[in-house]
Amino acid sequence: MNDRFRTDADIALPAFVHARGCRCALHSRRLFTGGLLAAAALPALAREGVDVGPRSSFTKLVSAEQVERAAVGNYQQLRQEAASKNALAPDNHPQVIRLRAIAQRIIPFTYEWNPRAQGWKWEVNVIGSKELNAFCMPGGKIAFFYGILQQLQLSDDEVAMIMGHEAAHALREHARERMGKTMATRGAIEIGSAIFGLGNLGRTAADIGGNLLTLRFSREDESEADLIGIELAARAGYDPGAGVTLWQKMAQAAKGAPPQFMSTHPSGPTRIHDIEANLPKVKPLYERAPKPPRRYEPPPKQS
Repeated sequence: MNDRFRTDADIALPAFVHARGCRCALHSRRLFTGGLLAAAALPALAREGVDVGPRSSFTKLVSAEQVERAAVGNYQQLRQEAASKNALAPDNHPQVIRLRAIAQRIIPFTYEWNPRAQGWKWEVNVIGSKELNAFCMPGGKIAFFYGILQQLQLSDDEVAMIMGHEAAHALREHARERMGKTMATRGAIEIGSAIFGLGNLGRTAADIGGNLLTLRFSREDESEADLIGIELAARAGYDPGAGVTLWQKMAQAAKGAPPQFMSTHPSGPTRIHDIEANLPKVKPLYERAPKPPRRYEPPPKQS
C-alpha cells in the first residue's frame, strides 16, 4: 500500500458533480427527496421492484456520447489532481478493494435501467479528501471521498445504498436531461425577450424562472435515483433497510442545513419516512438475492 496516501487533500469537484451553493452533508442535488411517497402510491406494474416511468424526453436534445465523453474528461482531471496531491488511493488500498467489490455486485443489475451501461468502462476510486461526498458520472465513473467513509463509518449496506443512488443518476442520464432542459429554457428565454422587447431585464427575470424549474426537476431526478438505488442495492444482496441508518447519519452530519422548503432535499425524518414506505417493494428482492461472501470494515475513526 502507498504509505503516502493523503486523506485530507483539498480536491476541486468536477463540473458534473459540483453544484453551486452546496449546503448539505453530501451535496445539494443528490439526496433522497419527498417524491418517494408519491412514487410509492403509483400502481404496481408487472415487473418486480420499483417503477419510475420513462426517461425524460429532454435527454433527446443532447447526445449521450458527448455527455459521456465530457464526463470521462472530468473524471480524468479529478484523478490527475488527486494523484498530484497523493490523494488517489492505490488499487490495493482496503477501501478501494471494498468499494470495487460492492460495485461488482451492483453493476450487473444496472443494464436493465440503461442498455448503454453494458458498454461503459466502469471505474471506482477513492479520493483522499475529508468531504462527505460520493458520485457516479455519466459513463459509470464512480468516486467516493474518504471523508464520507471515515466520518460516517459506513457499513457495506450503507455504501451500497449510496453507490446505487449515485449510479441511478448516471443510468437515468440526469446530467444529460438537465443539459437538455437548460437548452430548452434558454431557447424560450431568447424568444420571449425578443417578442416582448424586454432585453436584459427580461433575460434576468426569465433566468430566475429557469432556476426555479431546475429546482423542481432536481426533485424529480432525486426521486428516481432514490427508488432505483434501493432496488439496485437489494438485488445485489445489500439490505435496503440500511437506508434508514445511512440517512440518520447524514441528518446528524447535516445539522445547521437550511429549512426544508428552501432546499432541493427534505429533512432527515422525511427522508427516512419515505424510505421506510418503499421498503416493502424491494425487501423480497433482497431476501432472495445471494449475499456478499465477505464483509468489509470502514476506515479507522479519526483520533
